[in-house]
Amino acid sequence: MQNEPIDVVEIFRRRTRSPLRPRSSDLIQAIFPSFRRMLPYSDALILGETEQWGRNIFIIAQQKPKPENLRTKEDLAKLNHGMLTADDHSNIVRFLNRAVQRASQGDLVSIITLIDTYGADISMESARHFQAFFIALLIRNFLTIPLPTISVIIGEGGSGGALAIQMTDRRAQFDDALYATAPPESLAAIIFRDPTKVREALLISKPTANELLELGIIDHVLPSPKQVNDIAGYAKPLASYLEKTVKDLGKRNIRALLRIRRSRAKSFGVYKNEAWKKKSRWTSFFRLTPLRRRPFPTPDLKTFNLTSQDIQPGIEWGEQTDPATRPEQYVKCGDMSLKGSGSEAGCGAVMPLSAFMSNNYVCPMCGASRIMGAMGWINCLTDPDSFKEMNRDLTAHHLLHPSLLTTEYVNFLSKQDQRTPFHEALVTGEAKIYGHHVTLAICEFYFAGGTMGVVFGEKFLRLSEYALGKKLPLISLCCSGGARVLEGTPALMQMVKTVNCITRLKREGLPFISILGDPSTGGAIASYAALGDVIIAEPNALVIFTGPRVMEARGFPVIEQDVRASTLCDKSKHIFDNLDYFSDIRGIHEIAQRCDLKQTIFKYLEYYKNSLPVSNRYWI
Repeated sequence: MQNEPIDVVEIFRRRTRSPLRPRSSDLIQAIFPSFRRMLPYSDALILGETEQWGRNIFIIAQQKPKPENLRTKEDLAKLNHGMLTADDHSNIVRFLNRAVQRASQGDLVSIITLIDTYGADISMESARHFQAFFIALLIRNFLTIPLPTISVIIGEGGSGGALAIQMTDRRAQFDDALYATAPPESLAAIIFRDPTKVREALLISKPTANELLELGIIDHVLPSPKQVNDIAGYAKPLASYLEKTVKDLGKRNIRALLRIRRSRAKSFGVYKNEAWKKKSRWTSFFRLTPLRRRPFPTPDLKTFNLTSQDIQPGIEWGEQTDPATRPEQYVKCGDMSLKGSGSEAGCGAVMPLSAFMSNNYVCPMCGASRIMGAMGWINCLTDPDSFKEMNRDLTAHHLLHPSLLTTEYVNFLSKQDQRTPFHEALVTGEAKIYGHHVTLAICEFYFAGGTMGVVFGEKFLRLSEYALGKKLPLISLCCSGGARVLEGTPALMQMVKTVNCITRLKREGLPFISILGDPSTGGAIASYAALGDVIIAEPNALVIFTGPRVMEARGFPVIEQDVRASTLCDKSKHIFDNLDYFSDIRGIHEIAQRCDLKQTIFKYLEYYKNSLPVSNRYWI
């Protein structure tokens, strides 16, 4: 494979997705003759132990179906073949705990993961069991586990389903394997709203081993054999790599490995752009800038003037003039979208735009709400004129690898700049909440749907470092569509970067309060947003790993009410009856209306202030 010209679409169709390609069980049988598979059994997950190369090796492997598993109509009708469910992730968490326990008894333990999945299971059943929270927990566990770890992408690495077990000390990939932000069909559904545009999606995502090696996401490429069904041809280089790496890592000090993991997580996505580093803005790492609090309405909001005979759409954000010099604008509950979706809930009440914005984009008559931008959330949560923005001018042009700054992406970023006064999907800074000094990370949904890219992760990192230096609590407001697929796999790695930030906050004893706004989906809810010491949500927030549109495009049924925050908060009460299953997951702790969120946050800030030792108390 290595000397042949690469056509990523042909690799995907003829090799990565080939039904004849060796599965995890084939490679395990060829390499580990004394492997013992452990209960519970699963079609998509293999857990087991073996003794080899002087170590006790715990193996976690994803398993796609073989042709013989797809012979009946029932088999073919199953949509989540090869996808790990919430149940599977729960079993992995317990398996890792078992490995740590064995090591504490004096055994020499290493962990190997074999990755081959379309992605995490996106069924409603897994969503109801907090699938996204499990992915966040596993990323954190692999960052902190005091054991040497190795991962190999042997086929397909799809989205959080792969990332949950991929962030290890050593990371390899076969040269005909692919690793992407999402399965190509899902990428196509997100980018082009057409799941058949696989070729276009693959070219954007840059999922090949050599591309990922250059980006630092893997550190070794394994050669594949000429024939895709050659089990021995795959097993030989894999066995050689694993033996050498297990022995090498076994000699390393575990504290040194943990430091390297943290350092690598901090650097994900940052391209060393010397021109940017020379600018003064790079040296002003923590510069705070006062925020102008003009009442900009969110884009796509349909407004009209009551003095007009006909209802006319309102002007765009970029054309806004001083509100005092233009006629009063109005909105109609249930008919507020310029996009004309026709599916809005609402009572039909007409109200002044200024009153609607002052009420946090919630209808005072029926309580129907619209997605709120970062400016609205800042006004909702903080004391007037107390918010100061950090790293205001940092953009993807400063950090992203040049190969990912495609013409399509540059044009996309330019369009987003016209929709909001902020320059990225995360707004960070310092503020006060009823006099308490806090640091804030607020998603700007109206910049690229609040998606996580390299700037998002870098700004979150810098804010957490500032919070640690000042001993301030960190409060995040999640309102996000997930990882930004136009940036490729580096965007997916921001899940690791933000989880690493929260892990350090917890290690230093600083409070982290996570607020889930509508929507909280994708990589954001499957990373930092799921790890709050306290998790508060507005009642109607959509909280799910994969958005309903992508689920429906892949054939999965959607029951949105089951993944709204109020329903999930009710389910969270039952977590305490099954702590063995949920481990450290506690779900959503509290529901609060937008108008009550500030007071709810203040309640927890007061608690933390009074419970911390005097030496660790943050400024008041």
